[in-house]
Amino acid sequence: MHFMLKLNSINLIPSVLFLFLIVGFSACESNSKTKITPRAKWQTLRVSASAYNSTSSQTEGNPKITAWGDTLKPTMKVIAVSRDLIRKGLDYNTQVRIEGMEGIFFVKDKMHHRWKNKIDIYMGEDVQKARNWGRKRVIIRYLIPQDSIPLNK
Repeated sequence: MHFMLKLNSINLIPSVLFLFLIVGFSACESNSKTKITPRAKWQTLRVSASAYNSTSSQTEGNPKITAWGDTLKPTMKVIAVSRDLIRKGLDYNTQVRIEGMEGIFFVKDKMHHRWKNKIDIYMGEDVQKARNWGRKRVIIRYLIPQDSIPLNK
């Protein structure tokens, strides 16, 4: 009898291990589904907007490299921002919607210190498109991450 009990408990070991693996993997899957994501809100701002290209006549150094070190490609939706806007939350890689333009642009470049409340929209190598844009006052909306833990007041 003692021998049979021992034999049965040995046969149970693979079943118990299998059960622990199933429970463990299902717990991991459940945790990934309940992952907390940070909240964000769109901030609105009126700015002056011009356009720029990746041509050597419009920049110092390599015209395809941004001030943050990204390499520009003509199809990218990128803007440069004046440094005062960085302090307002338009930091590197911030998502931006521009009135009158489709899609989401990303902050990938920054402008000289002399500019204030201004964005520069990247238009690849199409100089005529940039000239046609000219300078405009536009409303932009940009995504500001919010703390995921609400403040208790």
